[in-house]
Amino acid sequence: MFCSTLLLTWPSLDDGYWRIKTNQEISDILKVQNIIGFIKKQRLNWLGHVERMAEDNNVQKIKRWKPMSKRLIGRPKKRWEDDVLEDIESMNVRNWKNVAQNRERWKKVVEQGRTLNRL
Repeated sequence: MFCSTLLLTWPSLDDGYWRIKTNQEISDILKVQNIIGFIKKQRLNWLGHVERMAEDNNVQKIKRWKPMSKRLIGRPKKRWEDDVLEDIESMNVRNWKNVAQNRERWKKVVEQGRTLNRL
């Protein structure tokens, strides 16, 4: 335990220069799944699930709901849907609502989103 902790926290010596290990190097040492990719995959999975729901479902109603209150001055806070749609746009998925209706095609989009690195 102590030895592996030292490997993660100590810098690496490459070509005579010290540098801090990257998150990917640490993930490779620990053999763990990339948390960013996991979160993107889960968000895309949920979006496809919600999109396939019936229009009168409560989840669909909440997704379409627009609050009637005023927003504060300044940049609006980023919504969950904004993040997911940004991921879909960066993957160049055209007509994603129709793609989400087909589970097999949507699974391919979700796997593509897992490997998307936009850090």
